[in-house]
Amino acid sequence: MRRIRFTLSYDGTDFYGWQVQPGLPTIQGTVEAVLSEIEGAPVHVTASGRTDAGVHALAQVAAATISNPIPLPNLRKAMNRLLPASIRVLDAMEAPPDFHPRRHALAKTYEYRIYRAEVCPPFERHYVHHHPYPLDVERMIALAPLLEGTRDYRNFAASDEKYASGDPLVRTIFSSRLIAEPDRLRYQVRGSGFLKHMVRNIVGVLIEVGKGNLDEAGLRALLDDKDAKAGPTAPARGLFLISVEYGNGC
Repeated sequence: MRRIRFTLSYDGTDFYGWQVQPGLPTIQGTVEAVLSEIEGAPVHVTASGRTDAGVHALAQVAAATISNPIPLPNLRKAMNRLLPASIRVLDAMEAPPDFHPRRHALAKTYEYRIYRAEVCPPFERHYVHHHPYPLDVERMIALAPLLEGTRDYRNFAASDEKYASGDPLVRTIFSSRLIAEPDRLRYQVRGSGFLKHMVRNIVGVLIEVGKGNLDEAGLRALLDDKDAKAGPTAPARGLFLISVEYGNGC
């Protein structure tokens, strides 16, 4: 048996996220169907994380175990021939038998894109959050690094059964920054891992900062007060998984 590691790029617009859902098109389900056809038997595919419906990936890392001896370049070509154009296999490589894309990941980087001009070009509408309203961008830039550190980020997580125990949901954010460009903002965050809707909730909070609805003290309270809760969740379409990092052994 062979453990194969894939790097996938996909447009999440027409999919209900990564995870398989009965009767719905998902990234995982589509990739598994293609690999199963090549293998001639059911194949399970795992990924570094479960991106939500409408979220995109430039370099998602996934893995599967197969017995087919097909050379890796041919496997990549065969998968891309069978996959829809919205999902591409960028590379495929042999991996250790115990390689797990999520458990072995050291860091992930996400980027959220906000379009600021009055009119959003139609060909960008699935890949940005259109927000043409006044924002104090300098304040957003100044406060974004406050999100860095190792702490319980429960206040920035969506409700989920797996969080119901009340145990601390500790993650480490290595860097958090907002980049201003003509007509757009890009929020980049690199961390050890992220909770459900965490990045989108952080962006929602930063937008509230830009609107003047949240000051530095309010943001610090969201980070430190166990009873606080982040504000509006930014739409999925502006979010991209940029990269996943691993150690040399992976």
